[in-house]
Amino acid sequence: MILSDLNTLSLPARTVAKVSRRIIPYFFVLYIIAYIDRANVAFAKLSMQADLGFSEAVFGLGAGIFFIGYFLLEIPGCLIVERWSARLWISRILISWGICTVVIGFINTPRQFYIARFFLGLAEAGFFPGAIVYFTHWFPPRERARALAGFILGVPISFLVGAPLSAWCLSIDWFGLAGWRWIFILQGLPAILFGFISLFYLTDRPKDAKWLEPAERKWLDEELRQESERKKAAFGHVGVFQALRQRHVLTLAAVLWCVVLANYGVVLWLPTTIQRASGFSNVRSTLYSTLPFLVATLSVWYLGRSSDRTGERKLHTAIPLFLCGVFFALSVIPGQSFPLVMVWLCLTGLMLWAFAPSFWVLPTLTLGQSAAAASVGLINSIGNLGGFVGPSVAGYLLSGNTPYWAAMLFLCAGFFVAGALVLSLKIPAEPLKDSAT
Repeated sequence: MILSDLNTLSLPARTVAKVSRRIIPYFFVLYIIAYIDRANVAFAKLSMQADLGFSEAVFGLGAGIFFIGYFLLEIPGCLIVERWSARLWISRILISWGICTVVIGFINTPRQFYIARFFLGLAEAGFFPGAIVYFTHWFPPRERARALAGFILGVPISFLVGAPLSAWCLSIDWFGLAGWRWIFILQGLPAILFGFISLFYLTDRPKDAKWLEPAERKWLDEELRQESERKKAAFGHVGVFQALRQRHVLTLAAVLWCVVLANYGVVLWLPTTIQRASGFSNVRSTLYSTLPFLVATLSVWYLGRSSDRTGERKLHTAIPLFLCGVFFALSVIPGQSFPLVMVWLCLTGLMLWAFAPSFWVLPTLTLGQSAAAASVGLINSIGNLGGFVGPSVAGYLLSGNTPYWAAMLFLCAGFFVAGALVLSLKIPAEPLKDSAT
């Protein structure tokens, strides 16, 4: 939207449009970089295992141990974003995780793999929940799900970018280093670059935004202040430690734990699932892995807008989770043709992240700023431990001669349990208002 178009809008609509244009595309790019660096181990898996002799159990543990490091700094990271500086903290995160990603390109033993993945998780901790908290500083509740949808779209797009990029990296042999090593070396560099860019580009709060007009800053500050006052009037003051003990916060943490357990298992074994069904090479299987993520972009954006338009959050979260479990379970039935397997995998991809925009609005609906920040950190830290359990257990099962389909059905169960837990939540309905956009 050009400047002359913006000037024809009302003050609220113009302000939200400017904030959206400034923040969402940038965080979209950052999340693409984050997810490429987190999940590129899936694309390196087949070649890495062949080169280093890693078993499925070693790979599963190394892939999952990322989340142990990730767990440790989640809540502190969210509170730093809320109370100190999102700009400085996010810059630190980007630079440190970029360095850790590059280091993985030089590992040779299982122990080195475990240590490098642990420190990558430690370095990246706080980025995603910190971004969720940062969005609450800039977007009123009725605009939040669609804003988060624009951010979360970075996940499937990261695989659309990461899969062919990784396939290209697998084909190179520079300085005597195997292609899988260049996956990590080359893909770690953008995070370092954007870490330095973020120091100058990001703005901590609306009051500091020189790129907004004074009237726009005033309107946005007042809108967010009124939101805070409404929460206090409706729910009273909830402190950080009280928030961490609330039933719905703990339930949301359990939901995310189940989702991440299933989600990362699906993603990390996706090229393997395709190769088993097709008999393709490592590179070709990696390229076919982009198709489920291509269709995922459609549902994330649509359901984020739908959730904001209707003010409904629970069904927009639960239904995609149930459907994801159904479709992925269908994809691992033995004896199917490869085209049919790809249909199920694409339908799985369509639902894989569609729950996320509405899900991440839920913890911000009833809590004040610091309490909401801490709860988002707790939900994400506990939830992401599922990313350790899922790959580790799946790798263990596969190393113990468990049929492939049975190990994958273990992952599917996470989607069904998560959907049921969401439906058990008692979340107050949001008042419907006209959207600012």
